[in-house]
Amino acid sequence: MTTTDYIISAALILLVIPQIRGTRMTLLHTLLPLAAVAAAAAYYLKSFPTEGHDVRLDAVTVAAGAALGLACGAATRLGRAADGVAIARAGALAALLWIAGMAARAGFEFWATHGGAGSIARFSRDNLITGADAWTAALLLMALAQVVCRLAVVRVRARRVTAPAAIPAGA
Repeated sequence: MTTTDYIISAALILLVIPQIRGTRMTLLHTLLPLAAVAAAAAYYLKSFPTEGHDVRLDAVTVAAGAALGLACGAATRLGRAADGVAIARAGALAALLWIAGMAARAGFEFWATHGGAGSIARFSRDNLITGADAWTAALLLMALAQVVCRLAVVRVRARRVTAPAAIPAGA
């Protein structure tokens, strides 16, 4: 791992800090995590392998990222500011899930470059995964799925928080 790899991994993990403090559900706060993952993808993604079982690897990692994102979004508390804008605040479980997903990917990358390359190569050969580019694409797709699913859940829940109260019939 290079210094840039550490910085990118830390930045993605540290995106949890504004989530814990609470963020207004504005377009900027929605796009920031997506932009961070897109920037990481632009930096790392060299190709998108589809040979062997690469697409299966992608499907598994996307499912894992989606599960983390859905759980993280469900564990995020929502409230409403005085001006009616929804406020999302990640509790301990939501923060833990976010960190777990981001740190797992960083940990895998660290392991791959610090002694795990042989094990990964054997697993890849035995499971028809074409190599490092396949793993890179799969882990980036996992991160994107986690971010998108969390944002989707939080945005849907935020609409309910900011929706005007229904007027009872006959009032």
